[in-house]
Amino acid sequence: MRKPAVMLQGTGSNVGKSLLVAGLCRAFLQRGLKVMPFKPQNMSNNAAVAFEGGEIGRAQALQALASGAPPSVHMNPVLLKPESDTGSQVIVQGQRRGSLNARRFGARRDELLPFVLDSFARLEQEADLVVIEGAGSPAEINLRAGDIANMGFAEAADVPVILIGDIDRGGVIASLVGTYAVLENTEKNRIKAFFINKFRGDIQLFSEGMSAIAGRTGWRSLGIVPWFHDAVRLPAEDAVDLEALPGRVSGRLKIAVPILSRIANFDDFDPLKQEPGIELVMVPPGSPLPGDAALVILPGTKATIADLGFLRAQGWDIDLTAHVRRGGRVLGICGGYQILGRLIADPEGVEGEASDVPGLGLLDVETVMSPEKITARVEGRHIASGAVISGYEIHIGRTTGPDCNRPLVEIAGHPDGAISADGLVSGTYLHGFFASDGFRAAYLETLGVTSGLRYGETVEAVLDRLAEHCERHLDLDAVLAIARARAT
Repeated sequence: MRKPAVMLQGTGSNVGKSLLVAGLCRAFLQRGLKVMPFKPQNMSNNAAVAFEGGEIGRAQALQALASGAPPSVHMNPVLLKPESDTGSQVIVQGQRRGSLNARRFGARRDELLPFVLDSFARLEQEADLVVIEGAGSPAEINLRAGDIANMGFAEAADVPVILIGDIDRGGVIASLVGTYAVLENTEKNRIKAFFINKFRGDIQLFSEGMSAIAGRTGWRSLGIVPWFHDAVRLPAEDAVDLEALPGRVSGRLKIAVPILSRIANFDDFDPLKQEPGIELVMVPPGSPLPGDAALVILPGTKATIADLGFLRAQGWDIDLTAHVRRGGRVLGICGGYQILGRLIADPEGVEGEASDVPGLGLLDVETVMSPEKITARVEGRHIASGAVISGYEIHIGRTTGPDCNRPLVEIAGHPDGAISADGLVSGTYLHGFFASDGFRAAYLETLGVTSGLRYGETVEAVLDRLAEHCERHLDLDAVLAIARARAT
């Protein structure tokens, strides 16, 4: 039996689809509906682990939280994790299915549609309403053959579409009307309405613009959504968002994170970004690591060996050595942990050609890459403080060595990570642990900072405000009517 469903597509990438799907999910949850988010295909190295143990995009995990539902691999059945400028690892229903370059993936997208429709059908049967997020834009008609992310999915699953325009980037009338112009008639008819996102200023000043769009497309206007400033307090999905972080605010303690070329799971740092006693500095390529940082964190990466070379090309290896010599501390997470060791061996060519590459040598450990991938949601404890930790693992490779005899955390009774003999350098495979308030407070206390944040409560409060924002500025009764018309 078909259930109510609606798909939000955008005139381009980064128009706010992910955030708005989260807002609608929370708003309809507050109306008493059982809501499920869904994105047929996502491309991101910021992944989360679903309750089944597989991978999904971070945005879908946030949308699941907004829906009050456990994150499932079926909420994002196809996840592409870029490994280079032309190739990506392909995750299907949570499991790694190999790697493809862009051309080969384009030729095989239609093979993935059955998996996408299967996952959608599973969610559909569990929900009162499914809110679907598109990817990129339906106006990319050069990618229409075999499309599973926008109109290809919408037509295969027979779901109505609402189109979003981003006024902040300019040209919003042209982007919406231009999308209408390039679509096929069946696709034009599938779009039932539109709205504008990221408006700054007096909404009434754009009333004529809304009329112009409606007149040229025949689509119904559902409203104008002003800029939602609290979005920076929610986990970001795209690395481009790292460049849009708010300006530096002087704090009592500076933590620096170099932005690696294939940085992954950088939402690890969101709780630190919001700590009132912390100045979190995301260091872009070409800039030195700040000499006054108390802590440098090497983040996760989708391509450890390549990003080790990238790090050296920036001169960050020299900065890190000087930082430790001054008594500064270093923490490596996942790929960052591997980089800190003496050696990274890839005998089977998992990340490219088979090779052995010297690491930074700041930890007395070695890593051997292997095709087997570990993905799991885990709980454990911080060994030094005993604080409870919740997080997840997503990695390939096994790390061993003398410094592993001083593990950082314990997960399900097993040690994880390593600490150098002088205690200045540590690493772990665990992601997401800074979201654990008790651990974060204990860790920051060792750096002389008192934690003033309850991170989970903060995220929930922001989602509630986002839902209120959507209720105030969008016609959600009309959105629900469009979704329910599918089930009649």
